[in-house]
Amino acid sequence: MNLHLDGKIALVTGSSKGIGAGIARGLAREGAAVMVHGRDRGQANAVARQIGQEGRTAHVVTGDLTDEAEVDALLAEVRVLGDIDILVNNAGGSAGNSDWSTTEVGAWASTYDANVLAAMRMAKAVLPQMRQAGWGRIINISSLAALMPPAGNPDYSAAKAAMLAMSASMAKAVAADGVTVSTVSPGTIRSEKLERKFREVAQQRGIAPDAPWEEVEAEVLPLFASVPMGRVGTVEEIADAVAFLASPRAAYITGSNLRLDGGMLPTI
Repeated sequence: MNLHLDGKIALVTGSSKGIGAGIARGLAREGAAVMVHGRDRGQANAVARQIGQEGRTAHVVTGDLTDEAEVDALLAEVRVLGDIDILVNNAGGSAGNSDWSTTEVGAWASTYDANVLAAMRMAKAVLPQMRQAGWGRIINISSLAALMPPAGNPDYSAAKAAMLAMSASMAKAVAADGVTVSTVSPGTIRSEKLERKFREVAQQRGIAPDAPWEEVEAEVLPLFASVPMGRVGTVEEIADAVAFLASPRAAYITGSNLRLDGGMLPTI
């Protein structure tokens, strides 16, 4: 399927590693010129080089999205390169591991800033140009934790849930202007961090350190999550979903939350 992203410019926040890097590579493979963002220029440069080696176009921008001055500087650099057609708000995370006996107000404020307010700052900056052009895509990366919050890290679940409401409101505000706003909520995804954790647990259960991933996954996944598909998702599957939502082929999809969870959430 041709997603018709040739000539589009995409900015993926938090794309110097992990899911964000996968999304950046996926959009580039579909023809978009991608702006790789992170706070570590070296990591961002590495992702941009990978994209370049595949014959695609990537530029690097850096900045802390919780710092207004750095956001302004980042946006000034972006505008030199061109108008943003596709914004993927992937940057975020949690202030740290906590539960209801240790969680602090400061951690909640920090996590909210890094997830919700960071996405809001970027969206507010690009929306005027998108609305004027009559075309744009904003895709906010939330988490299945927003819909199935665990007992731990309540600040993260609450922030990701707020992103769902933010996206729905934004979608209604700009729908008549040719701009769509969607949310993607990944479940259990095979990242470097997850694979390290799974292999640590697998070794504790007698599985060899260099065992095939499928063996590790089959042994350890049931201890972490009940996934009807019986496997974790991949970064490439997230990237494919984002690329579709970013494309003209998804023109009538807005205000939606696409779950990539292998059937974990027991609802439609």
